[in-house]
Amino acid sequence: MHIDAQVVKALREKTGAGMMDCKKALQEAGGDEEKAVNALREKGLAKAAKRAGKAANQGIVDSYIHLGGKIGVLVEVNCETDFVARNDDFREFTRNICLQVAATNPSYLSREDVPESVLESERQVIKAQALHEGKPEKVIDKIVDGRIDKYYKENCLLEQAYVKNEDITISELLTDLIARIGENIVIKRFSRFEVGEGLETDSSDGCEN
Repeated sequence: MHIDAQVVKALREKTGAGMMDCKKALQEAGGDEEKAVNALREKGLAKAAKRAGKAANQGIVDSYIHLGGKIGVLVEVNCETDFVARNDDFREFTRNICLQVAATNPSYLSREDVPESVLESERQVIKAQALHEGKPEKVIDKIVDGRIDKYYKENCLLEQAYVKNEDITISELLTDLIARIGENIVIKRFSRFEVGEGLETDSSDGCEN
């Protein structure tokens, strides 16, 4: 079937996939954009899975300073080759991860990084809240699981909604990039600094009476 070029372009802008991949996905989906998006993401997952075992020991460290020097971010993103490390899409992705960290202040990279002690503390708090709200005992475990999942989505970078497009997560954004570039790409680590963070406020402003 004929697919209008503007529709293909819109899908490319939405998913980041190549023009030919977008056109093929739309044709196979009968022009249904949502089905085409899902097909492209499934294809991206398959490509990402194939690359997952490849060593990613190249890459870059990028930085971002926000709000007149009040917030700073460092991010390391790895790839397989130095060639990709110089790729514009790769560098744009890394910069967008810096912006994400600056905006959302995640505590961890993935759910696997959350200490069990932190999770147990969260579970106890959530359970106490649910009981205080008068929830039936038989549904408490389900409530705890649901709110822990929400905790992951708020505090783990890979599970957060992308600030520039909340329809996708950072993990999905990463998968799409791997599919486009054809190399394993890994967000290795990040640090976020905010002026005054962790410091006690001195009401005297450093002045002696």
